[in-house]
Amino acid sequence: MSTERLAVWTDFGGVLTPSIAHTMGTFCAGQGLDPAVLQQALGKVTARYGTTDIMEPIDTPLVSEEEWLGQVSEVLAADHGVHGVRLTTLADAWFDGRETNLAWVAALRKARERGAFVGMLSNMVPTWDAHWRRMVDPDELFDDVLLSFEAGHRKPSPGMFALAAERAGVPAGRCVLVDDLAHNCAGAEAAGWTAVHFTDTAAAVERLDELLSASDTSPAAEGN
Repeated sequence: MSTERLAVWTDFGGVLTPSIAHTMGTFCAGQGLDPAVLQQALGKVTARYGTTDIMEPIDTPLVSEEEWLGQVSEVLAADHGVHGVRLTTLADAWFDGRETNLAWVAALRKARERGAFVGMLSNMVPTWDAHWRRMVDPDELFDDVLLSFEAGHRKPSPGMFALAAERAGVPAGRCVLVDDLAHNCAGAEAAGWTAVHFTDTAAAVERLDELLSASDTSPAAEGN
């Protein structure tokens, strides 16, 4: 059995927070927008950047969040007759009242206590950086934080996973991604990682415990 410790990389949105769908619904209610209409506008603007991932233009970033949202506002007005809505940032509305998944935070703390490397691996918008840091204490919880806008890579690109493994100091086969998006999990597995598709906290905690037990990461076990 390998004595190299396991590197557990957790996603942020949808894992350490409620699901993206829940957050989007709350945002739309606060802005008085029909979620289906907003999704159509987001999709049209996103396509201009050669992708179907609505976050890619702003978490790499290919464009500033303010400019991107200005384009979305223009489409809302031109295509859907939604006037008087001028979005300039999602950050305040996106994070206001958003709850931290404390049960998952506790599981990550336990993983570190058992000897695992624990990091956060997130496709993050630059203007959101200060906001997520108010929800969790990165210095207390993580060994490292790797964000797309700083790294120049984003999940599910091979470069993002290669960099994360390098930062953790372990081979790909000792890395685990916990993520709520299936395509990110598939990208991790293609890079030689183990992936845990996060759909439920209790199930993810159970799976993480299994992986930690199988990897024998605890300091006491390593001394036997």
